[in-house]
Amino acid sequence: MASDIEKAPEALQRLVAEADTGGRKPSVTVKRFVMLICLLWAMFQFWYASPLPFALGFGVLNDTEARSIHLGFALFLGFLLWPFSSRSQSDRVPWFDWLFAVLACFAGAYLLIFYSELATRPGQPTRFDVFAASLGLLLLLEATRRAVGLPMALLALLFIAYAMAGPWMPEVLQHKGASLNRLISHMWLTTEGVYGIALGVSTSAIFIYVLFGALLDRAGGGNYMMQVSFAALGHLRGGPAKVAVISSALNGMISGSSVSNVVSGGIFTIPLMKKAGYGGVKAGAIETMSSVNGQIMPPVMGAAAFLMVEYVGIPYAEIVKHAFLPAILSYLGLFYIVHLEALKLDMQPIIKRQYRPRYQRWLRAGIGVSGSVILIAILYYALAFIKYLLGDFAICGAALFMLLVYVMAINQAARSQALPHDIDIDNPQVLDTWTTVKAGLHYLLPIGTLIWCLMIEELSPSLSAFWAVVVLITLMVTQKPCIALIRKEPMLSTWRAGLDDLVGGFHDGARNMVGIGIATATAGIIVGGITLTGLGLRMTDFVEAVAQGNVLIMLLFIAFVCLVLGLGVPTTANYVLVATLMAPVVVELGAQSGLVIPLIAVHLFVFYYGIMGDITPPVGLATFAAAAISGEDAIKTGIQGARYALRTVILPFIWIFNPQLLLIDVHDAWELIRVVAACSLAMLVFGAVSMNWFRVKNRLWESLLLSVAVILLFRPDLIMNQLRPPLEAREVSSIYEVVHHASDDSRLVFVIRGMNLEGADVTKTLALNLGVGADDGRKRLSSAGIQVMTLGGQSQISAVRFGSQAQKAGFEQGWDVVSIMVPAERPTPHWFYLPALLMVLVVWFSQGLRMRRS
Repeated sequence: MASDIEKAPEALQRLVAEADTGGRKPSVTVKRFVMLICLLWAMFQFWYASPLPFALGFGVLNDTEARSIHLGFALFLGFLLWPFSSRSQSDRVPWFDWLFAVLACFAGAYLLIFYSELATRPGQPTRFDVFAASLGLLLLLEATRRAVGLPMALLALLFIAYAMAGPWMPEVLQHKGASLNRLISHMWLTTEGVYGIALGVSTSAIFIYVLFGALLDRAGGGNYMMQVSFAALGHLRGGPAKVAVISSALNGMISGSSVSNVVSGGIFTIPLMKKAGYGGVKAGAIETMSSVNGQIMPPVMGAAAFLMVEYVGIPYAEIVKHAFLPAILSYLGLFYIVHLEALKLDMQPIIKRQYRPRYQRWLRAGIGVSGSVILIAILYYALAFIKYLLGDFAICGAALFMLLVYVMAINQAARSQALPHDIDIDNPQVLDTWTTVKAGLHYLLPIGTLIWCLMIEELSPSLSAFWAVVVLITLMVTQKPCIALIRKEPMLSTWRAGLDDLVGGFHDGARNMVGIGIATATAGIIVGGITLTGLGLRMTDFVEAVAQGNVLIMLLFIAFVCLVLGLGVPTTANYVLVATLMAPVVVELGAQSGLVIPLIAVHLFVFYYGIMGDITPPVGLATFAAAAISGEDAIKTGIQGARYALRTVILPFIWIFNPQLLLIDVHDAWELIRVVAACSLAMLVFGAVSMNWFRVKNRLWESLLLSVAVILLFRPDLIMNQLRPPLEAREVSSIYEVVHHASDDSRLVFVIRGMNLEGADVTKTLALNLGVGADDGRKRLSSAGIQVMTLGGQSQISAVRFGSQAQKAGFEQGWDVVSIMVPAERPTPHWFYLPALLMVLVVWFSQGLRMRRS
C-alpha cells in the first residue's frame, strides 16, 4: 500500500520532501543505492533496539559506538538527499556531494573506528584527531543547513563562537574561553557535545518509533484511522473539520512530523472543509492545529518527549501519564471550537445519513463505547491471567493469545467490505461506523502491544517499540495473504505486495530519520557550548534580572524564547536548548520564590511552546503546507491557527500552578474523576469565550462570567489558598516519622537554606517524590536520593545521590533543612467547582431564553 503522502499532488510531495526526507530525485541507480543504505540503517537500528545482541552475545555495542554509526548514516544520506541549494539540480548527485558524504560518514563514525585508541588518551587528541573532528564539525553544520535549515546552523555557530570568545564577552556572559583543541575535543571526541544525550536518544528510541509510524502507515493504519473518523463524524455539522481533528489525533499517536500529518490528511479534509463552508483560511488553520498537536499526543509523542526521559529522570510511561490529560484537553477544545464555527456559520452536513431517532443513536453509541471498554477489559485480564499462570513462560503464552486475536481480527476484516484507499472529495460517501471499525481491527494490535509494553510491563521505550514493530512486521507480511485465503482469492501476488510494503516502510522510516539525526547531533553542539562555558549557571542571574522575582513574568519570557526559536529551529532542537538553559532556571527561581514546580511540568511547558513554532507565522512549515492545499495566504492561515492555538497556549501556565492537570497529587479515583471532568468543562467553556459564542453570540457579561468559571475550574485552589494555606510546617526533628507515615508516591516539601556558588544565602522550597513506603523513614529518604543528618535539633542534607530525583529537583549537599511541609487539614478546593458550574448554567439558560425568543 502506498504511503498517504504519495497520494498528494507532486508539489506537496516536494514540500514534504524538502522539510522531512530530502528534495533530491536522482537517477534510478543512485535511487536504488540510497534505498539500500536506508534499509541497512533501518535494519541496524532494528537490531540495536532488540534484545538479540545480548541474547546471542553478538553485535553488542556500547552507547558511543551506536551513536557513531547512527550519525555516520545520517550524514551520509543527508548529503545525498538534500542538494546544495534550491537552485541546484535535483536529478543528480554532483561529485562534491559524494565526497562530502564519504568524508562526513568517516568523521561521524570516527569514534567507532578509533574507539580503542581514543580510550587510551582521553583529553589528549592528536593532530589527526583534531583534523577529523574539525572536518566533521564543518560537514555537520553544512548538513544541518541543508536538511534542517540555516537558522539551526547559525545557532550552532553562535554557540561555537561564544565558547571561543569568552574573555571578550560582556561581563554577565564572560568566561575563560576555550582553545580550538579543547573545543573540538569537547564537541566531537567526547559525549559532552555532538555525541551527547540528544543523539543518544535519537539512536536508542526515536528511530525505532519513527520506523513504527512509517510501517503502520504503509500497512494501511493511517488510512484506517482516517476512514473510521470520517465514518463516525463525516455526517455531522462541520463534519470534515471534526474528521480532521480526530484523525490527526489518532495519526499523531504514530507520527511525529507536523508537515507530513498536514499533507497526508489535509489533501482530503481541507477541500471537504471548504465545501462545508469553513473557507480556505479556517480550513487550513484547523488542519494545521490538528496535525501539529499530534506531537503532544501519547503514547508516541514528538521526538523531544523521549529526551525528557533523560532530562527529567523518570520512565517514559510516567511522561505519558503526565502528558495524557493536557493532550486530550487540547484536542477536545479544538473539536468544540470547530463545532462552534459550524454553529456560527449555520453549516449543514455535507453528507446525509439514514435518519434514526435520537434514542437509537444514543443507544448505538452507548453499546459501541461499552462494548469497546468490555473488549479492552477482557484482553487486559486475559493477558494478566496468562502472565500470572505461566510465569517465566508468559511471553510464549501471550504470543499465542495475540496470534489467536489476530486470526479473529483478520477473519473479521476479510468478511468486511474493503476500505477505500482515500476519500472521494467530489462525491463523499459516508460509511457505517461499526462496519468500518471491524474492517481494520487488526491495525490496533501493534498499537496495543506498544501501549501494553510501555504502560503495563514498563519496558524501556526502545524495547517496547521493538516488540510493537515485530507484531507490525508479522501483520504486514501476512494480512493480505490471509485475507485472500479467507476470500478464496489468488494468494501469490499478495505475498509480494506485503513484502514490498515492508521494504517501503523500512525505507520511509530511515528517510524520515535523516533530518532528525542531524538535528539532534547539532543540538549536541549547543549543549556542548553550554557545558563548556558554564552558560547555564549565568542564565539564572539573567532570567532573575528580567523577571525581577515574578514567576509569571519569568514564564512569559521563556514562552517568548521558545516561540522565537521555533521560528527557525525544529521542535527537538528547540526543546534541547531551552530545557538545558531554562528548565533548571524555572525550578530554581520558583523554589526561591516559595513555589514548588515539578520538573516534568517545566519540561512539558517548554515542549508545548516549542511545537507552536510550526504554527506561528512567518515561517511555520505546517502552516505553509496547509496553505498550499487550501490555496490561501499562509500568513492569514497562521494568524487564524494562532487564534485556535490559544486553548493549547494557556494549558502550560495552568499546570505550573495546578499540577493536578498533569495528574500530580491526585490521590484517588473520585478525585481523578473530578479533575478530569472539571478540566474538560473548563476547556469547553474557554473555547466558547475565545470564539465569543456559546449557544448564541456571547454578551459582554456572559463572556466575563464564563471567564471567571474557567479560572475556578482550572484553578480551584486559587481562592482556597488565600483562605487557608495548602501546607503546614512540621518540626525538622520529626522528619523521619513524617517520611515513614507518608502515603505511597506522595510528595514531601522541604524548605532548605544554604550558600550558592556566588556566596549568597538562599532559601529554597523543594518537593521530593518519596515513592513506595518503607519500614524506616531514613531508608525511604535514601531511596529517594538524599540523606539527612539530624543533630541537636537541627538537620542538614549530608548527601545527594547523583542523577537522582532529589538532585534533579535542586537539593544541595550541606544545606540546612529549615522545615518540612505537609498537606494541611482543610476542605478540598474542589468545592469551588460548584460556583463555577453555576455560572456556566446561568449563561447556558440565559442564551437558551434568547434562542427561544428569536
